[in-house]
Amino acid sequence: MKIINKILDDYKDTPDLITRKIRYNFSYVYLFYIETICSSDRVNTFVLDNITNPVHKKSLKNILAAPNIKVINSNEIEFYIYSGFTILIYLNKIYALETRADLDRSISFPEIEQDLYGAKDSLVENYQKNVGLIKKRIKSKHLKTLEYKLGRFSKSSTGLLYIDNIAKKEIIDKVDSILKNIDVDSIIDSGELKHYLIKEDKSFFPSVKLTERPDVIVNALLEGKIVVVMDTSPFAIVLPAVLADFINPISDSYLVSYNANILKFLRLLCFFITIFTPAIYVAMVNYNQETIPSNLLTSFITQKQGVPFPAAIEAFFMLFICEMLRESDIRFPNNYSSSISILGALILGDAAVEANIVSPITIIVISLTFISSMIFSNVELSGAIRIWRFICLAIASFWGLFGVAIGFIFLIVDLCSYNSFNLDYTFPVAPFDFAYLKDTLIKVKKKNDNKRSKYLPLIFASLVKKNKRCV
Repeated sequence: MKIINKILDDYKDTPDLITRKIRYNFSYVYLFYIETICSSDRVNTFVLDNITNPVHKKSLKNILAAPNIKVINSNEIEFYIYSGFTILIYLNKIYALETRADLDRSISFPEIEQDLYGAKDSLVENYQKNVGLIKKRIKSKHLKTLEYKLGRFSKSSTGLLYIDNIAKKEIIDKVDSILKNIDVDSIIDSGELKHYLIKEDKSFFPSVKLTERPDVIVNALLEGKIVVVMDTSPFAIVLPAVLADFINPISDSYLVSYNANILKFLRLLCFFITIFTPAIYVAMVNYNQETIPSNLLTSFITQKQGVPFPAAIEAFFMLFICEMLRESDIRFPNNYSSSISILGALILGDAAVEANIVSPITIIVISLTFISSMIFSNVELSGAIRIWRFICLAIASFWGLFGVAIGFIFLIVDLCSYNSFNLDYTFPVAPFDFAYLKDTLIKVKKKNDNKRSKYLPLIFASLVKKNKRCV
């Protein structure tokens, strides 16, 4: 009775707590479950029907039909009752029976990483389903999972997945140590969890990758990487991640090598176009007019007549407007976002030209910049590109093409000096690794791509030897 009174006292202000007292074999069975996270049908089918049936007078444990039954102690009641379990107390024994309701959505199409070919399923907010989608593709005993409960209040189920005969044990132990030492009130999403795995003061570029696609996760595991899956989050964390992982999606693997390589080259070219195009335009118009053909320069001068602002101010103004339109696309409902951005771009661009605030050539340059930036769907990569675009534009506004060259050098230095879990961010170009290069920056015929990169595990081993915290 002490346990029962304690439960009633602890949950006295929980109106959705259902309590039942049922007579069974000359004693009483006490049931407790949270109505909002448990299925009433499952409680009736698994528990109440068997207990109240007069034919069933066997041992209580033998007649309970829940798929997951555990004998727990009083300290575990809070966790299990908020995990969708029904708590059953009989003769001083406490049973937890899984009767959770289906509170998550069904498996659907990827919303962020869409693709014409390849898998059409994506992760959801259910930890068990997400792990199941991965194990559906890797049917091997070597796929291992380390589980954690993160957050003092949230107790979010989190899994560290790896393939034990591919990934190095040292990096697994390192990430395992980080996850075990997290002591906060709650972690409710993998986007929040990743901040405990990285250092944010090293570079603007992301060092871990969030993905919603199970095929991306499986591909990463087979490369020797590690994946962290978290309950209530439809995204998994893949680490380590380098620049080549962000600008070369897995969809290239489903294309013929010739077509894929053209797309890879186009994507890499757009990476530099979206960063340097406004800076080059401002530098040529303001400082280096001799680099522009005379006929084109005459056209530029004609278009600039009546515009009171220099090219740098025009570019900053239009970039700022376009960033607002991009943010409205993300925040608005899907049914309205595209129409709002198109309407805003047409009205603002036309009005700005008619009012002689910006020149038509500036509209063309900024439009080219944003069209090329739309190739990259990763939000953090787009944020890093945005910051470097403004940095290069600011430097070019003072020093012309010489400033563009300085900005390019700064960008290359930043990329070369940055690392992800001690793996150079410019990998597999520097350091060079042909096996991983064939998986990212170029695509060869499938019969020629028969080796796994051995460089990743070697990097993992050096991480522990140098005793560095992951970055």
